[in-house]
Amino acid sequence: MGLKSVLCAKIEMKANKDIFHDVFTNKPHHVSAMSPLHVQGFDLLEGDIGTVGFKVCWTYTLDGEKNISKQILEAIDHENKVLTLKEFEGDVTDKYDSFKATLHIETKDEIDLVSWTLDFERPNENVPELIRLLNFIVGMTKVVDDHHGN
Repeated sequence: MGLKSVLCAKIEMKANKDIFHDVFTNKPHHVSAMSPLHVQGFDLLEGDIGTVGFKVCWTYTLDGEKNISKQILEAIDHENKVLTLKEFEGDVTDKYDSFKATLHIETKDEIDLVSWTLDFERPNENVPELIRLLNFIVGMTKVVDDHHGN
């Protein structure tokens, strides 16, 4: 049994929350155009974008290294602006027993926040927490937000 971990980040957003949710739900292929330093590629592997069960392959650069992540859209809640992606193959699951990312857009005290929650399982204590990946996701989120907030 591995070590279960959860990392969270909340980012105040400038963009309209409906537009931001739409990007990650229905137009994820636009992320590489908005944030090319973070994400270089998006390939639809199976299903229809924006529907539970669709599978994608992301190509991205983390700390100067090219990586891939094959993910399935596991859950989506349009009303509460939540979506969950689970990696089924890629650089993260090569080192970790499991990885899931949840995006939630919420409003607190009239401020819209993008919340990312990373749930993952490390095989042992020698495998580091995914703090670098969370920082990467925060950076990419800020670039996408800047794109739509200006």
